[in-house]
Amino acid sequence: MTTERTARSTRTGAARRLAALAEDVTGGPLPVRLRAWDGSETGPADGPVVVVRSRRALRRLLWEPGELGLAQAYVTGELDLEGDLAQGLRAFWAAAREHGLHAPRLTLADRTRAAAEALRLGAVGPRPAPPEAQASLRGGLHSRTRDRAAISHHYDLSNDFYRLLLDPTMAYSCGYWAADDPDFTLADAQRAKLELICRKLAVVPGTRLLDVGCGWGSLALYAAEEHKAQVTAVTLAAEQAAYVRERVRERGLEHRVEVVCQDYRDIDGGSYDAVATVEMGEHVGDTEYPGFAAALRRLVRPRGRVLVQQMSRGSTAPGGGAFIETYIAPDMHMRPLGETVSLLETAGLEVRSVESLREHYVRTVAAWHRTLEDRWADVVGLVGQEKARVWRLYLVGGALAFEEGRMGVDQILAVRPTARGDSGAPLTPAAWYERLEQR
Repeated sequence: MTTERTARSTRTGAARRLAALAEDVTGGPLPVRLRAWDGSETGPADGPVVVVRSRRALRRLLWEPGELGLAQAYVTGELDLEGDLAQGLRAFWAAAREHGLHAPRLTLADRTRAAAEALRLGAVGPRPAPPEAQASLRGGLHSRTRDRAAISHHYDLSNDFYRLLLDPTMAYSCGYWAADDPDFTLADAQRAKLELICRKLAVVPGTRLLDVGCGWGSLALYAAEEHKAQVTAVTLAAEQAAYVRERVRERGLEHRVEVVCQDYRDIDGGSYDAVATVEMGEHVGDTEYPGFAAALRRLVRPRGRVLVQQMSRGSTAPGGGAFIETYIAPDMHMRPLGETVSLLETAGLEVRSVESLREHYVRTVAAWHRTLEDRWADVVGLVGQEKARVWRLYLVGGALAFEEGRMGVDQILAVRPTARGDSGAPLTPAAWYERLEQR
C-alpha cells in the first residue's frame, strides 16, 4: 500500500506539477531531480536533487522569475540542493547546455498558466519579503553616498568574517599560483601576486605608490615592507580603513603608509610613480568608468605606471549578474576585457601588457570555499545562516563562472607617456627586471 501511494504521489504530487511548469518555460527536460514539500519526487534518478522545501519558494519565482528568485529561495533555505553544491550546479549547467535550455522568458500566457498552477498548489500570495541579506540602496546610481553604501554592504560585513575566510595577507582578490605544487598554498599565491604587481609597477625603495581600493591593505603593506615604497592606501570602507591603520601601527610603518578613507574622485594631488587598483574597477560603474580611467592617468606622473587588475564578462552578459549585484556587490559592472583596454587608452594611458589570471581565480575561489565549508559553524556564528548561504552560493557560482569562461580576470599594465610619446619602458620585461634588481 505504501509503495502504491508513493507511486501515485510521484505522478500527481507537487514535484511533477513543478517540473512540468519548469520544462514549459525553459524549453526542455529538467536536468535535475525535484523533491517537493509534500514528499513527491520526479526527474532523473541520477541527477542532482533540488529540494523545494516550501510553497514560498514557488511564490518567489512567480514574483521574480529567473536568477534572483532562485537566489532568494536558496538564501532563505526554502530551496536547496542535496550534496555538493558545486557538483550539482556543474551537472545542471552541463545538462542545460546539452539540451539547449534557456532562462525563463515568460509571455503573458506563460504567466497566466504559471499563476493557475501555483493556485492549485496553494502557492499564490503577496510578494514575499526579500531576505535580510539582500542589499537595499537609495540615491542616484554611483552617487558618492550610494557608492559608499554599496561598498559598506560588502566590505563592512565584518573584519572577523574576512579574517576567518582569507589567508593571513587578507588579500581579497585573485592569487597568482606561480607553482603547480600541492604544498603551494593560498597564502603563497597571494604573496606571489603582490610581488608580481610590484615588479610590473617597478616598485623600488622610495617609489610613491597609490593603491586605489586598497582592501585590507595587503598590497600597501607588502610594498612598504618588502620594497620600502611610500604608499597612499585609499578605501571607501570604514572597517577596512580601521583594519589597515591598525596593521600599519603594529608593523611600525606609519612613516611609509598613509591610509585614506575617501572616494577615488576626491583624491587630491598626483605625480605618483605608480598607481594600482586591484579588483576595484568593477565597482565604478559603466558610465563612470571613463572618469575613473581619466583619474588614473591624472594621478600618475608622466612615464609612471598603472596596473589594473579587474574582472570581466563577455559581451553577451555584461554587468555583474542579478545575484551578485543584489547580494554581493551592488551596482557593480563588468565588461569585456577589450572594452576596458579601450577606455584606458582613450583616457591617455598606453597599455603595455595584459595577463589573464582566469584559471588562477578558479583555484583562489576554491580555496576560499574550502575554508568556508571547513569553518561553517564559525561563519554562521559570525554572520548568521542566511549570509553564510549567500557566501556559499557566491563562491561556488563564482568558481564555476571562471572555470567555464563566463567570467575572466586580467592584469592590465599601462603607462602614462610624455607629450612626446616617451613611455620610459624598456624593450623587454626581462631588461626592466634586470634594471630593477641592480638598483
